[in-house]
Amino acid sequence: MTHLWVRAEQRDNETRVGVTPDGIAKLIASGITVTVEDSPTRCISTDRYAAAGAKIAPAHSWPAAPVDAIIFGLKELPEDDTPLPHQHIMFGHAFKGQPAGQRLLRRFGAGGGTLFDLEYLVDANNRRVAAFGYWAGYAGAAVALKCWVAQQNGQIAGPVAPYSSSNHLLADLQSDLVATGPHRPTALIIGALGRVGTGAADLCTAMGVPTTRWDMEETAHGGPFPEILAHDIFFNCILARLGTPVFVPSDALHKPRRLSVIGDIACDPDSDFSPIKVYDRTTTWDAPALRVHDAPVLDVTAIDNLPSMLPVESSEDYADQLLPSLLTLEDLDAGVWARAKATFEQAMANT
Repeated sequence: MTHLWVRAEQRDNETRVGVTPDGIAKLIASGITVTVEDSPTRCISTDRYAAAGAKIAPAHSWPAAPVDAIIFGLKELPEDDTPLPHQHIMFGHAFKGQPAGQRLLRRFGAGGGTLFDLEYLVDANNRRVAAFGYWAGYAGAAVALKCWVAQQNGQIAGPVAPYSSSNHLLADLQSDLVATGPHRPTALIIGALGRVGTGAADLCTAMGVPTTRWDMEETAHGGPFPEILAHDIFFNCILARLGTPVFVPSDALHKPRRLSVIGDIACDPDSDFSPIKVYDRTTTWDAPALRVHDAPVLDVTAIDNLPSMLPVESSEDYADQLLPSLLTLEDLDAGVWARAKATFEQAMANT
């Protein structure tokens, strides 16, 4: 019998979850055994999972789970070199040459386990079956606007925190913007037709921020893209892949520009394919802005778990998208799981 083990997240500021209690009840009804680890920080209480029929295990006990259990989490595991014998479902960030990802793959090689990377769960048309993209774009745009507000006050953005709902975020951000006066920044969004870009655009619209919206057609010529430097804020909303143009080259720091904030919502700075060449590390909730130039000022914000700023809404949305695939876990050699496994095996062959 298939056994899904939902682990407690172990990253700071990560309270999301990939399956709701309603989803757990449906999985159990389909014949799947479900264990959920206790978590005092998860945005949905453990009691609700127990009421849905899940077995409850201590937090972070997954290494001792039965070897045939499928371990399901969202963010990366703690970095160490222990072998991984289980099958894991998570965002591994391991297939584009990232140093931490290579270390993770070696752990799977040592333990004989398998990574079903959530980013690579795709349908027959190679479209992702579930994504947090909309809420990443929404929250990422909010953080970038907070960076811009701080600049208007001669400062750099301070710590950010989660909100109980998007309405609370909008009210807080509106208050910040009103305090700067009537002027609003202009923004350019690349990837505007995708989930991430749509979320960023919706947040900007709610805040009265004029946006220029680009997608594949506008970037097909490969650059350069002087229009980016002519806006106050630039949002990168596309995943970096082989062939992705460089949107902001390193010499942009020394060119005439209006640009003062980059919101790299796709957030993959240590990939060789990153289209933003003026920074090399992610930013954090405690320090959301990285100042890469002083005169004129340029800040980059690149937080890699942005949907956690709106944990309940983003979790419920994502879980609804992913549940149909979870309900097919009893056949890991078909459909989305077979495609994800093939991607993993190809990465292992190149490690």
